[in-house]
Amino acid sequence: MSEANDILSADEQLIQEEFSNLLNDYLNSNHRRKVERITKAFNFANQAHNGVKRRSGEPYILHPLAVARIVCREMGLGSTSICSALLHDVVEDTEYTVDDIRDMFGEKIAQIVDGLTKISGGIFGEKASAQAENFRKLLLTMSDDIRVILIKIADRLHNMRTLGSMLPAKQFKIAGETLYLYAPLAHRLGLFTIKTELEDLSFKYEHPKEYDFIKAKLKATEESRRALYDHFAVPVNNKLSAMGLTYEMRDRVKSVYSIWCKMESKGVTFEDIYDIFAVRIIFDPIPGIDEKNQCWDIYSAITDIYRIRPDRIRDWVSRPKANGYQALHLTVMGPDGQWVEVQIRSRRMDDIAEKGFAAHWKYKENNVDEDTELDKWLQTITEILESPDPNALDFLDTIKLNLFSSEIFVFTPKGDIKTLPLGATALDFAYALHSNIGYHCIGAKVNHRLVPLSHPLTSGDQVEVLTSRSQEPQPEWLSFVTTARARAKIDAVLKRTRKEMAKSGETKVMNLLTRSEVEASVANIEKLSVYFGFAKRDEFFYAVEKGDVTLPDNVKKLLKEKTDNVLFKYVKQALGVTPKPVKAPEPLPDE
Repeated sequence: MSEANDILSADEQLIQEEFSNLLNDYLNSNHRRKVERITKAFNFANQAHNGVKRRSGEPYILHPLAVARIVCREMGLGSTSICSALLHDVVEDTEYTVDDIRDMFGEKIAQIVDGLTKISGGIFGEKASAQAENFRKLLLTMSDDIRVILIKIADRLHNMRTLGSMLPAKQFKIAGETLYLYAPLAHRLGLFTIKTELEDLSFKYEHPKEYDFIKAKLKATEESRRALYDHFAVPVNNKLSAMGLTYEMRDRVKSVYSIWCKMESKGVTFEDIYDIFAVRIIFDPIPGIDEKNQCWDIYSAITDIYRIRPDRIRDWVSRPKANGYQALHLTVMGPDGQWVEVQIRSRRMDDIAEKGFAAHWKYKENNVDEDTELDKWLQTITEILESPDPNALDFLDTIKLNLFSSEIFVFTPKGDIKTLPLGATALDFAYALHSNIGYHCIGAKVNHRLVPLSHPLTSGDQVEVLTSRSQEPQPEWLSFVTTARARAKIDAVLKRTRKEMAKSGETKVMNLLTRSEVEASVANIEKLSVYFGFAKRDEFFYAVEKGDVTLPDNVKKLLKEKTDNVLFKYVKQALGVTPKPVKAPEPLPDE
């Protein structure tokens, strides 16, 4: 009995220790002090999960505590998110309901917990379509409250960190799902550190041999990298200190997964990758001087010392990435004859690069970033989700494609910049400007040269869209648009047009039957459909309106033909049509 009590007290001690760590993380942040609220959520979750163990043998409550710490320490979120993280499994795993959470903690936390409960589970396996639908719901909630997805990513990160206790088959499935969806989502939200860790952990379980090989190589070359950094840093430190800057400079090693990706894509060995190592300079801005100007001042100081490689300059200071990332990258020839990448960032830029979207809130009072590209991206996602009934799995692939895609920056004739995925066409650009411009687009001028709608754009293009009132979306447009927004808008119009044309064709068929003094019954309409080679009535009506089918003046004779006539038999066999009981005409599918 005393041994059981010892285990119990050890578990309780561990739980209290973790909770104290969480509170310390919170008190070290810049959020308002709402310790009572967090303590209440912890006590509630601890009691709800009491006695339940994880597969590893640990008390279950340690998982929500770990997720809450990730949300606080690694994402920089406040008490609402911490409480939601502590409570995120309560509704799914215990008898408590969302209403109970609402009564205890208010509407906002209940809404977030409800969002997390709805989207729990995997996106693969037998329920793939249902899970894709869940993912759709998840993205819908993103536009209302981004914290749902941030906590979901934190939940997945802790599951990946503790994946070792799972069975190998489960490890492989969870790792694949993480690399497929969660890592690109984290990237899109600017959570660079978390994205990198998710990729490395997934890679470790999917390709253990390759992971161990690269890990060993990095260990073996650590000393030579340290010497290279020391040689490189001395003159730079002297120069920056003389400029009176407060900064830190450190070396950064490429992640195992990104090294492997480069080896695979370029077909090279570990030794042939020259950018495994980079130098990062993070400075505290001097008040009253623009951060961008200070980045370029540091750039000038470095290029005074080392020779630059001009084709490797990346200016994400003037034009941040869509996920909010800002930095100035340059590559210089170091003192040991090796190319060295240098990344220059202010403290604010570094926070946003490491913690992503959440870090924007930290700087809101300074009005640094009032209308991010991310907000626009969330708006686009919402529009797609609200479009007429996209197939859930197709939708998932579209979103995944958009998450992975690189971006291009395209200019309007007035000089405004639009961000589009790599491979976007002139028609995608038209829809990005406005749906009505897309619907009536007949072509474009790219850099003052006339091009067709299908013309792929590249970064820096200036695009003027040409429209005509008589133009309408065409089915072939779907073969060359790449953005989910354009695809959804075109699809909706084509469905509506097809439905209207089928309705008009139905009226023509009904009028013909009336003129021919033939009963407008389902049986007669189906006979006509099959005679002209259509298995479905609405397809027949659509062909009539389109002019693909020419109806005879009098159909009475045609319908009186024996149904065993050779042509009729052949058509029926070819289409697999069997006589159906007479029933009311089926309505056409809604958009």
